[in-house]
Amino acid sequence: MAYLILRVMINALSIAAAIKLVDGLTFTGEWWKMIIIGAIFGFVNALIKPLMMFFTFPLIVFTLGIFTLIVNALMLIITAKLSGPFHLGFQIHGFWAAFWGALIVSIVSMLLSWITGVKRIKVEKGGKGI
Repeated sequence: MAYLILRVMINALSIAAAIKLVDGLTFTGEWWKMIIIGAIFGFVNALIKPLMMFFTFPLIVFTLGIFTLIVNALMLIITAKLSGPFHLGFQIHGFWAAFWGALIVSIVSMLLSWITGVKRIKVEKGGKGI
């Protein structure tokens, strides 16, 4: 359970950092809505991203992994689209904003995962979290 909560918080903080750094990403809402957006992003990454990676595998291999950035941008766009009906206030204006936002989300998420040791939490309990 601690692993899941930590992942949602890392997602929320990563998206918040991208919103601060990229002009085409906007968030108008209360702080707690960012946590829900982080949960939606985790849900999208857990369910849709593996399918996208499977179907775009030839492009990923052909571009030596660079196409993964496009897939990550699409995951961020899907997150924004899914948060719309819930009036969470997260919007993306254009593909390039999503692309740069996804790059920042990936970097910040990697750094926060490393700092918090989130992988250690998952491994110590046999993949079930604490």
